[in-house]
Amino acid sequence: MPLLRWIQSLFGKPPTRDVSRLGPSASAEDTGSTAPDTTEETIDTSGGLVKPGHRRRSLRDPRLFPKIQAPVNLRFGKRPKEMPKSEADRLFGATLRTRNRRLRDLVTDEDQLARLGLPVWKTERDVAEALGISLGMLWHFASHRVHERCVHYIAFEVPKRSGGSRVIFAPKRRLKELQRQLNELLVRKLPVSTHAHGFVTGRSIRTGADPHVGRAFVLHLDLKDFFPSVTFARVRGLLIAYGYAYPVAATLAALCTEARRQPLEIDGELFHVPVGQRHCVQGAPTSPGLCNAMVLRLDRRLAGLARKFQCTYTRYADDLTFSGDASRGAMIGLRERATDIIRAEGFEVNREKTSLASKGARQTVTGVVVNQVAGLSRQDRRRMRAEAHQRRLAEKSGKPVSAEAVARLEGKLAYLAMLNPAQAEAIRGRM
Repeated sequence: MPLLRWIQSLFGKPPTRDVSRLGPSASAEDTGSTAPDTTEETIDTSGGLVKPGHRRRSLRDPRLFPKIQAPVNLRFGKRPKEMPKSEADRLFGATLRTRNRRLRDLVTDEDQLARLGLPVWKTERDVAEALGISLGMLWHFASHRVHERCVHYIAFEVPKRSGGSRVIFAPKRRLKELQRQLNELLVRKLPVSTHAHGFVTGRSIRTGADPHVGRAFVLHLDLKDFFPSVTFARVRGLLIAYGYAYPVAATLAALCTEARRQPLEIDGELFHVPVGQRHCVQGAPTSPGLCNAMVLRLDRRLAGLARKFQCTYTRYADDLTFSGDASRGAMIGLRERATDIIRAEGFEVNREKTSLASKGARQTVTGVVVNQVAGLSRQDRRRMRAEAHQRRLAEKSGKPVSAEAVARLEGKLAYLAMLNPAQAEAIRGRM
């Protein structure tokens, strides 16, 4: 039998791998089976599509194909090494390890990258050269270690206005520089929905609020734990779908994500142990762009749902807004359908921040009042007029006005001018 398989391999028979001793296959998991339903897996080397409906081709690295040993009496010398030891250690180490055998040997699809206008990086060395660092330095910053001695982030908490606290992961100086470079070279070029208005060049809070002005109802939804929901595996899968080789995609995902860590002292030495999955963190320059790219399909599905209800949809980071002139019952139905879509896309709705406002109540979109025109509320504008009045009186009486107070008022006026120039000019006229 070994001789027959070896002869067949010489004539181009597709390689196969023995999976009889592995866990359940994907099809077995779908049916709830606990035993493997195949003993041999044929590797697809045709270069077809990875998934139906996708354009990413299934191009594979032949170095990782199963090797069929020639019979003893037909061996001619020692088999040459397929790859250097350092590359093999990296490929089968903790950072690049995966249970999905159909992903591990994928190589770069240059046609897919060209269609999307993304940089062509075939290997990790190409990534390192693009960032202007050595391969070893790239591995230093893009490795997942379960007993990390040198952490690359400083974690701290900031209070939320709604209560509780938010964990910020601030990357250290060198890593932050690399992430900023990567943001310019790659992340900013990833496809993003036209309905996204946060962290997108040329869009802002104003552009996200304008479509909802003067509508009968405004429905607000909030994605719970938005950044932590975009995990290392999801970022890696996204980059693979866009055409990158598995090692490149995994390295880029590791460079842009981090896990919450807990300090642990062992034999007098301090380690930082992960206590959860790696995910996009608030504080990394690459996180907003990656999260925007990750919800491209979610945005499209929600926009399609909004059209069915003759409504408008926009998103600013994790704030989702629908508005329309439909009945209250229709808007409630839209809310339930949207919740189902959000859950199907791997996210959860924060029920505590869900709201439906009619014209008779204050309608806001990311803090902007949209009942009749986009702008600030009467209360906020009254406070700004009072500050302007106090400043004018102080100047008339010759009393000194602190530079901090002047800067604070000017900042508020600049923000209001961006939302509604007429409202800002009315307050400036009182100064």
